[in-house]
Amino acid sequence: MTAESTLGYEQARDELVEVVRRLEAGGSTLEESLALWERGEELARVCRRWLDGARARLDAALAGQTVQDGAEGDAADGSKGSAEAEG
Repeated sequence: MTAESTLGYEQARDELVEVVRRLEAGGSTLEESLALWERGEELARVCRRWLDGARARLDAALAGQTVQDGAEGDAADGSKGSAEAEG
């Protein structure tokens, strides 16, 4: 298990903000800047994984809610729907 996989979204985001601040401030050697850039890329990937996971959970919850709402609507209209099907 890597250190990146144990970081929470907020931790990765906060560290990424700090990396960007340091890069924007300048004054680092080329090697330090490259190391910061690489770390920033890793942190951005961690954040993206967290956000993608959150989006998937929201989509699943919304899909479940839509299915549930549809089933409730069918149950409420059940007698009317079956009469129409026969007629």
